[in-house]
Amino acid sequence: MIAASASATASYRAGESQIEKEGLFREWLLEHQEKLQSLRATLGQMVGRLEGFGQEVVTRITSEEYLTLVRKTFREWDVADTEEKRRLLVQLITNAAGTRIVSDDILRLFLDWVDAYHEAHFAVIREIYKNQGPTRYDIWVAVYGEPVPRDNSAEADLFRMLIRDLSTGGVIRQPRESDLSGKFMKQRRAPRRVGSSNTMESAFEDSKQYVLTELGSQFVHYTMTELVQRLNPAPSQQGK
Repeated sequence: MIAASASATASYRAGESQIEKEGLFREWLLEHQEKLQSLRATLGQMVGRLEGFGQEVVTRITSEEYLTLVRKTFREWDVADTEEKRRLLVQLITNAAGTRIVSDDILRLFLDWVDAYHEAHFAVIREIYKNQGPTRYDIWVAVYGEPVPRDNSAEADLFRMLIRDLSTGGVIRQPRESDLSGKFMKQRRAPRRVGSSNTMESAFEDSKQYVLTELGSQFVHYTMTELVQRLNPAPSQQGK
């Protein structure tokens, strides 16, 4: 009787386990079905945007260099955790088909940036691009609104991190003067003022401006602007 009872219990648990496995498998299939449908729609949008832009684009999108970028892009697209990142990836690879402002090596770097940075980083980049020289205070107010948090708050720590990541990553910097050959001029140090403040610089400082680096500007052009704004029309459409 004990053996029979143990056998029945084991059979019940095995059946229950099988049901759980089948349920997980159905969820896995459903998730991948939705992802494939999204991928199909994404590819359809890309094709629609590239149609009618001439033979030069056709040559580009059938080249092995571009197809290598496509494979890397959709590997990133598959593991992206937000729709915002997927949209940036698709925008980048679509624009990469229609313009060659930078090399494919730089485009691979841009793909890595989309993977590495958070949507909060992209919000800071957009504000600097739109406003051309905002201060940290301006950026915070534009993205999150007023009032600004205390400097010893978690929000201030997060904002410092965003600015630091983008600065050390070569995406943003403070404005610099350059000579006619493009070399940056050395900045003269301001004389130290007597009786200066004994507090550290605020995370929301409002006197120093920020701009995009040249590399950061190209990143914005590839990921945050529409293809049709920068491509010349096909020869058959130039007269329209």
